[in-house]
Amino acid sequence: MSNQRIKSKTIVITGASGGLGKNIAYACAKNGANLVLLARNLNKLEAIKYDIEEHYGVQCDIKSFDVSEYHKIDDVFETIYREKGTIDVLVNNAGFGIFDEVQDIDMADVEGMFNVNVVGLIACTRAVVPNMQLKRSGHIINIASQAGKMATPKSSVYSATKHAVLGFTNGLRMEMSRFGVYVTAVNPGPVATNFFNIADKSGTYMKNIEKLMLNPEKLALKIVDAMFTKRREINAPGWMNASSVFYSLFPKTVETIGKKAFFKK
Repeated sequence: MSNQRIKSKTIVITGASGGLGKNIAYACAKNGANLVLLARNLNKLEAIKYDIEEHYGVQCDIKSFDVSEYHKIDDVFETIYREKGTIDVLVNNAGFGIFDEVQDIDMADVEGMFNVNVVGLIACTRAVVPNMQLKRSGHIINIASQAGKMATPKSSVYSATKHAVLGFTNGLRMEMSRFGVYVTAVNPGPVATNFFNIADKSGTYMKNIEKLMLNPEKLALKIVDAMFTKRREINAPGWMNASSVFYSLFPKTVETIGKKAFFKK
């Protein structure tokens, strides 16, 4: 699978030090794109930068960056524009979740999830929109979640953040369509990354769904293949998306039938 449309383009990826973000970076590099990778862990970014430049011969710039510090985002992106001249694709991948029932959740975790998953994502998007509108070209890809389509117990707050991402993405898509800029939402189910090291403190959810988890490398290839296409959404796995569609039509039925399974995490 190759995407010649992104060759020599500049692609910015948040949350790029591991998991899905790292896999997206490698898939972009294989297709000849130049990268700007943003994440908090500079050591991990440096290792990725060295490996990508060594094997793929593309430019890979890195910046230590905390998306939750959204008041600093404009300065970070101004620096990128000054250094690179343009940003062709923004992948808003940074995000995290903590699974707790509402009475047990720490309000600092609630604030943290919204600051990273929603406010930081919007601020990063806002930083690239004027330039993309001006040149009438670009692609914004927001990593949401199937949880944004169908909330389940213990993930109510995380689902709320991803529901917000989907709402924002849908409105943004219509706004940007006037300028020829593509906007895509990616809605994965559980992905085999270190996400659950934080989200699932008990380890029971991971154990219960281990065989159903998505391969991040395969998902990254789907995302990169969709760059500079009119793909509205990428939903994976297919059966989970079908469940969310059924849920939107028959919520009471799904909540009744699926109640036992939902409480397994």
